Amino acid sequence: MDSEEQSVEELTADQKVEIIRGAMDELRAEEINVIAVTEKTQMTDFMVVCSGTSNIHIRAIADRVLERLKEYDIKGIRREGYNEARWILMDFGDVVAHVFDPEDRKFYGLEEFWGREKPLLTA
Repeated sequence: MDSEEQSVEELTADQKVEIIRGAMDELRAEEINVIAVTEKTQMTDFMVVCSGTSNIHIRAIADRVLERLKEYDIKGIRREGYNEARWILMDFGDVVAHVFDPEDRKFYGLEEFWGREKPLLTA
């Protein structure tokens, strides 16, 4: 389905997750994981977590996620950490994307805290 055929209201959280995972995969993000948190918090339904290999790679992954969602007129609620590029958080309401430096990802342990589901890639 073309992005023009589907409006923001029609995209489900699952569809956003697939777009985000695809964008991350296009740029060879490492260890892409989806965490379903619907029953654990009211903040969001899913978190998509991945790692980049450098600050430049982390920014590029975040940029690709934003580009792909912009095709569906989804701009996000907020973005944090872009300048430092050690942990970029992009909030899309029902889906939150996290792009980590591997050290910071291990330190913060989101997957261990929230639980891990639907792995796409593992390294």
